[in-house]
Amino acid sequence: MNKIIKCQNLGYAYNDGEIKTPVLNALNLEINPAESLAIIGQSGCGKSTLLNLLGGMDQPTTGKVMINNADLSQLSEEAITNLRAQHLGFIYQFHHLLKDFSALDNVAMPLLIRGDATHLALEKSSKLLSDIGLQNRLNHRPAELSGGQRQRVAIARALINNPSCLLADEPTGNLDAKNTQEVLGLMMELNQQQKSALILVTHDMNIAKKMDQFLTLENGTLV
Repeated sequence: MNKIIKCQNLGYAYNDGEIKTPVLNALNLEINPAESLAIIGQSGCGKSTLLNLLGGMDQPTTGKVMINNADLSQLSEEAITNLRAQHLGFIYQFHHLLKDFSALDNVAMPLLIRGDATHLALEKSSKLLSDIGLQNRLNHRPAELSGGQRQRVAIARALINNPSCLLADEPTGNLDAKNTQEVLGLMMELNQQQKSALILVTHDMNIAKKMDQFLTLENGTLV
């Protein structure tokens, strides 16, 4: 079985003039289709940095990241962007929805950007939003939605391309307990339905324990 994401001996350090601050060190990780993995750790330990490396948005100092057997270090920036768009979906603590667009348009946006026909993109967006219980909110803008509804729209947008892996950075960090459970349940349900992998960064052990496995990031590596 092909690993959707695999990293080997991954290292990353910030450079501030001549001072180098290590964040990650000799880190190894792999995930298969339909698996779910939580990465926990204290604030500032490098969890978000790791997600950025796995998503090809930053380049590692050492080691390599592979997405569906493609070594990102061997690809051009354009090729990495295309690979990311094809295989990865991203969910953040803040929904990052376009405030002047409806829920329908926000979810359809990735398809429209890649050049899909408008009517097909909107049709797929409508179906996905209906599948997650927002059929009555298609034409509402983000300001007209609750926090939980906005995060559901963000999840739908991340899944519209049927990604191989979903990368989620504290996706319930701004939600109350009720919405946290609903959004988390939705992510796990879609993880199984679409057979996409799920890598979720969190500081909440209760959330981490709901995943197939969880690892702790400390001292720059996963344990």
